[in-house]
Amino acid sequence: MQLDALYPDAFDVAAPEAGSVGRDVWPRKPAVFIRKRAAAAADSPPAEPTADLATEGAKPEHARELVAGQFGLVPPWVKSASDAKLRSPKLVNARSETVTTSNNLRGAWLGAQRCIVPMMAFFEDDFRSGKAVPTRIARVDGKPMGVAGLWERWSGADGQIIISFTLLTVNANSHALMHRYQQPGAEKRMPAVLNEGAYDAWLTAHPEKAREFMRAYPANWLTANPVQK
Repeated sequence: MQLDALYPDAFDVAAPEAGSVGRDVWPRKPAVFIRKRAAAAADSPPAEPTADLATEGAKPEHARELVAGQFGLVPPWVKSASDAKLRSPKLVNARSETVTTSNNLRGAWLGAQRCIVPMMAFFEDDFRSGKAVPTRIARVDGKPMGVAGLWERWSGADGQIIISFTLLTVNANSHALMHRYQQPGAEKRMPAVLNEGAYDAWLTAHPEKAREFMRAYPANWLTANPVQK
């Protein structure tokens, strides 16, 4: 499957403009996420598409859009752009168990600012050999993953706007695959990968109902391969 076809085929959104998003995403760098169209803000235009999105048979209340944003959430209470720069790398992922108690996440969660983060794979270190071995985790069928996330809009006193997002994670201590990775002795975590048929339900669910989507993706649907340095 060609990369520019992944977005409309897998997520029902237009692909981003060529060259606007890199293959690898790093904290505080530009990336894209998918949200329900009704949540769009006038000052945060969708990522430039390469083709018009087909609308025949689409349900307006479930329409999705691809949005450009910074990887690493900036909470709305942050006072300055310099403070945002320091905090956002710490919020590239967030514990799903804390969405209603964390000052960083509560507003986005209760405000239904949920999103889907498209990716082909994520990476974890395997320490079983005694040293960190980067490992690529992907779907067995080679299709892209849609990871549950939250997005936020930060406004500075000078008018600067930062649209950002974070990945939500779930416990993976008992996961048949993911328990092998990350630091020994530490709690194991993994992104909250969504089932394809649940994308619209995740984006539109009531906050309490949305908690039901916070579960580990089946191990037999994933594959892990060491990355050659």
